[in-house]
Amino acid sequence: MSNADAMPDELVLAAIERADLHSARDTPGVPAWAIYEHLDFPQRSMRARRVRSQLDALEADGLLERSRRNGAQIWVLTRGGRRRLRRAHLAGEVSQLPESPQHQAWRNARTAATQEIERFRQSLRESIREATDLLGAEPPAHSDAWFELCDRLRRAAWRLGSASYCLHEWVEPDDTRADIDDHREPADDQLDPGQERRNRARRHGRRNTRLWETST
Repeated sequence: MSNADAMPDELVLAAIERADLHSARDTPGVPAWAIYEHLDFPQRSMRARRVRSQLDALEADGLLERSRRNGAQIWVLTRGGRRRLRRAHLAGEVSQLPESPQHQAWRNARTAATQEIERFRQSLRESIREATDLLGAEPPAHSDAWFELCDRLRRAAWRLGSASYCLHEWVEPDDTRADIDDHREPADDQLDPGQERRNRARRHGRRNTRLWETST
């Protein structure tokens, strides 16, 4: 690999540092695929393969250390690597990293919610109208109709709640820390423990837009 092909060492070190920070693990170290994500490289691209070779060179220079976690190879900055990166930051020699995966996830969810939230509102309105029709049915609606409607109502309400969270409540991530959804809200401190647990359980998956078409 020629010098012209290589990413600046400082940028690779910065990607590892940010990937490690955003993983929010108790123990340091990130796999190669996470490094590629923070550099915005597809895993099987030529650029990713070049960075993978560069990791070996940085390890040989004492700037990285290699170990294993759950059978997977991970990389962590050494003390020398952290010093090198700190000096580069102070000298203004580190190029800006691409948008972080956690910020991209926030932006994509916000965009999707903007596009879909009115459709979700309309879906819930239709289910509520159907419930009103069933309430006034003569003869009374069969129980199976209520059980089926229950599933649709729950799905429509959950989907709207998730979109509302993504659009109005999910705070834009700060790249200086990991953006992990702990399913907590500030007002939870005012609730009794049982209600707090139930609320947190209902919030699981609220950032996952892929569940909007599969949730029940």
